[in-house]
Amino acid sequence: MLNTTMTSPAQRVPVLMYHRIGAAHNDWERKYCVSPETFAAQMEALARAGWKAVSIEDFFAWLDGTRDLPQGAFLLTFDDGFAGVHEHAAPVLRRLEWPATVFLVSGLIGERDAWCEKHNPDGHTYPLMDREQILALRAQGFSFHSHTRDHADLPTLDDGALQAQLAGARHDLETLLGEPVDYLAYPYGRYDERVLEQAQRAGYRAAFSVQPGFNRPDVHRFRLRRLDVFGTDTPAMLCRKITLGSNDGRLIAAWRYNADRVLARLGIRH
Repeated sequence: MLNTTMTSPAQRVPVLMYHRIGAAHNDWERKYCVSPETFAAQMEALARAGWKAVSIEDFFAWLDGTRDLPQGAFLLTFDDGFAGVHEHAAPVLRRLEWPATVFLVSGLIGERDAWCEKHNPDGHTYPLMDREQILALRAQGFSFHSHTRDHADLPTLDDGALQAQLAGARHDLETLLGEPVDYLAYPYGRYDERVLEQAQRAGYRAAFSVQPGFNRPDVHRFRLRRLDVFGTDTPAMLCRKITLGSNDGRLIAAWRYNADRVLARLGIRH
């Protein structure tokens, strides 16, 4: 838990979204696969810049107004539960003493990312964490929540299949972990009002989208915002993205952001 005696509490908190940590073998994989070396450099750059990962419990306590977080707090999340999180990301986070949250595909624990086979031009799939790896990371301070049962495109499902994906995944993971599974990340970031309602009915307290931006206490709990981290993001680009609350980490994006703020203060642009 964080020490909450800081003098400058956070007014907005970003959430980072990673997928696979490992080697990319084509351009399609390179978008959502971050090399181990780049991941380590990104985390170290964030730490040097004064950022600090917080637990998902502290993040929601902050949203609910029962806990302060310091300036520079962010939530670190991984979708899918790739084995590379255990192999490559966990040692870096252990060294920094940072927690993280993983959204697991409950029906594929210890198997492979079968949903990518039809999307990846090379047909490659990669291993997902097994039970022993998940429990080892939980002992390190990781939290685990739901990414549905088999990474389904939720808005395309009928009501029965949708509940099987949502409620079924909660049941699977609560059986595995022996603790409540309260949070959901929408596969592909896809949801509609029916999905949102069914997620609440399945017992989730909140859900994460892929809409970029910062989270403030008034954010809709089932439309939480996250920033994509790409395999092409340098540490400097990631620092700009998390500072701007944007998926665009280019230097020109930071320049435009700062120029707009100056013009707004001068009353030239609103």
